Amino acid sequence: MTDGDATFELVLDIRAHLGEGPVWDEAAQQLVWVNLIRGEVHRFDPASGTDTHLSVGTPVGAAALRDSGGYVLAVERGFATLSDSGDLQPLVDLGLGPTHRANDGKCDPFGRFWAGTNAYDFAPGRSTLWRLDPDGTVTAAVTGLTLSNGLGWSPDHGTMYVIDTMPGQLWAYDFDGEHGELGNGRVLVDFLDGELPDGMTVDAEGGLWVAMYGGGEIRRYRPDGRVDARLEVPVANPSSCAFGGPDLGDLYVTTGHQLDDPAELEAGSHLGGLFRCRPGVTGMPAGTYAA
Repeated sequence: MTDGDATFELVLDIRAHLGEGPVWDEAAQQLVWVNLIRGEVHRFDPASGTDTHLSVGTPVGAAALRDSGGYVLAVERGFATLSDSGDLQPLVDLGLGPTHRANDGKCDPFGRFWAGTNAYDFAPGRSTLWRLDPDGTVTAAVTGLTLSNGLGWSPDHGTMYVIDTMPGQLWAYDFDGEHGELGNGRVLVDFLDGELPDGMTVDAEGGLWVAMYGGGEIRRYRPDGRVDARLEVPVANPSSCAFGGPDLGDLYVTTGHQLDDPAELEAGSHLGGLFRCRPGVTGMPAGTYAA
């Protein structure tokens, strides 16, 4: 990791209820992110500083770009597609029922979309990580989780990383990119009691950047699980992160406040804002859904 400016700047003071799932659109040079419970898919344009959004009408845990245009989404009941004009089309109903919803998700480098679920009451062991193949086939890839969250892949695509927030564990799995299969799961990082690892991203050197919700920082872990950087975020609730910018050297961080009314925030609070810094490393291009 090289030296950079690790001081975060507020780039969008939007007071999102729960900003999540940032992903960089290289073609548009914009950041796609979601306001999860409010059911909004956002686009932030750094060149103009403007943000636009599409309202989905259901909680949306993650959005990823589709090769054919628009987005693939992890929504409350499963998977859906969303056009650039806002047309939502259900794709797969996971049969979750009213007690569960889909959560964080991401595309792998081979065109598959992965997303986890959680019970609304965070009952232990009732979360599943699902894999959506380009042909629409759905597979329960990892079961027995509690809050399936941040995802990432090593630069050589040989390892997949999965965060389970509530027990505070970051898992590493051997990853078969050709078939999308996982093997040899092991806990890479066991977090302290009370710590809440949330979303994550992986840089081009293989470093794992983890948003510590409630902890006010982004941590960088080496592939062996050791911490080698801690970046203080100006607010308490960083939820996820992604690299963007023309050189993929900007680290964007989403945050949330989870209040019923953002007017309850103290004057001058930037909870729910979007932040950015340049930590001195670059990210990797985001995966897209191959359909």
